[in-house]
Amino acid sequence: MSEATQIIAIDGPAGAGKSSTARAVAERLGFAFLDTGAMYRAATWWAVHNNINLDNPEALAENTRQMHLEMFEVDGVQQVTVNGHDVTEAIRSPEVTSLIYRLDQNADVRQQLVALQRQFGEKEPTVAEGRDIGTVDFPKAGCKIYMDASPEVRAQRRLKQLADKDIIEAYEEILQAIIERDTQAMQRVESPLCQAEDAVRLDTSDLNFNEVVEAIITLARKDLCL
Repeated sequence: MSEATQIIAIDGPAGAGKSSTARAVAERLGFAFLDTGAMYRAATWWAVHNNINLDNPEALAENTRQMHLEMFEVDGVQQVTVNGHDVTEAIRSPEVTSLIYRLDQNADVRQQLVALQRQFGEKEPTVAEGRDIGTVDFPKAGCKIYMDASPEVRAQRRLKQLADKDIIEAYEEILQAIIERDTQAMQRVESPLCQAEDAVRLDTSDLNFNEVVEAIITLARKDLCL
């Protein structure tokens, strides 16, 4: 089996729990972990940091080309740096979250980041998560999963994540933001969010974290013959 097929592609909307789940699955299976969402967040932070006009697609693309992104694990925690700046926490801010779609919808930016993602995934067996991993980034991935959950459940999860970081946000505002991000992701011209034809849909609304991890590991072992 080729390295390209030794990939577990986890897609789904924002707030479905893809990142934490993918990281746990990667650790259990001894695979590398690729958080593509962090890449888009980093590119968004870099644009805001440099005061780039978000209505100027060419400027956004050029700014992304100048971004030197590093992602690595320290004691089991992913660290992200952009041109020497530690942005691990900054890229999770509500401001960055609200602006990611401006980068999502930029075809040039997406092409640049997809190229980086493919370079990463070709190096070793990888668990990759995002919103077009199985359809665009790794269409030949050996195991494809589409993680989903109701907008209300995803809003509650996001509310708890922010509260754990002492960030106070209103539930209704978070819910509305999630619904808007879903719409933007599904309707964008470049690589819209959708379930790959050969992906297994996993609704996590009524599952706890460990149940989701076990379900994905079971699927991966079957599909990749682990």
